[in-house]
Amino acid sequence: MKKLINDVDDVLAESLDGFAAAHADIVTLGAERKFVRRRTLKAGKVVLISGGGSGHEPLHAGMVGHGMLDAACPGQVFTSPTPDQMLAAAESVDGGAGTLFIVKNYSGDMMNFQMAAEMLTSDNATVIVNDDVAVENSTYTTGRRGVAGTLIVEKIVGAAAERGDALAALKTLGDSINKATASMGVALTSCTVPAAGKPTFQIGADEMEMGVGIHGEPGRRRVKLGSADDIAGELVGSILKDLAMKRGQETILFVNGFGGTPQLELYVMVTAALKVLEGAGVKVARFLTGSYVTSLEMAGCSVSVTAVDPALLALWDAPVHTAVLRWGV
Repeated sequence: MKKLINDVDDVLAESLDGFAAAHADIVTLGAERKFVRRRTLKAGKVVLISGGGSGHEPLHAGMVGHGMLDAACPGQVFTSPTPDQMLAAAESVDGGAGTLFIVKNYSGDMMNFQMAAEMLTSDNATVIVNDDVAVENSTYTTGRRGVAGTLIVEKIVGAAAERGDALAALKTLGDSINKATASMGVALTSCTVPAAGKPTFQIGADEMEMGVGIHGEPGRRRVKLGSADDIAGELVGSILKDLAMKRGQETILFVNGFGGTPQLELYVMVTAALKVLEGAGVKVARFLTGSYVTSLEMAGCSVSVTAVDPALLALWDAPVHTAVLRWGV
């Protein structure tokens, strides 16, 4: 194992310290590093809180800031944060209008966020993201997994919260975006959890895992390595089947790297995905390309597509200022 670390037990703490120092104009660390929160809070707005295991950076801490999350709770690598982290975060950023938890559909996240919601005395609601069309159940979930589409939910709902929408409206909006979003990924290599010291799974030099999860969970099947066009055909084809969009539908196309794929190749995948979408008569109104929801150093990518209308596009375009997304400000 070759990694830029000191001690395995200190990886998360030292990473959070570095993140907070590098983005001190945007975020600050909570006590005992339980959460990352916006440095400048906005009174009177519904606060958005998400979180999950580390190893998916920049999700979720990188989405904390104006127009997105108010706080994020980091767990150990591929391990859910604890309810006390979530409760401390909610209490720290409380703006007096309620709390919306945005939760990826993984068993640990679901259980711990539910416990936090039950302990929180102020009004709160939860949006569950389950955008992965690859498998219905996995090692970590009951039902579909929550993956890169989480970022799209956080951005659009975050913009609505910033303008002052109420908690119930934000919950409804988040649920609707989740239903309008579908994702699927492919892995070319495994990743290595620092504490494990060895690859999560074994894959041949000429193989790929179609439908892989963001923790390295098995996908639909192991197949021989194919071209970018072949990969996009299966990923986007599965997404289109799930969303059943009509011709002329406008969308957001998000091509996400898993941590070990260069931007050069991600844009090849954008071209490949566009061919499939345009062939189906689906229009791409907005793009996002980069490694935002990663799986440590795994090579591969995911494709997410969200059906949108002018109102949702306006929320996507609304100003955002976080460590990794910044426009309109």
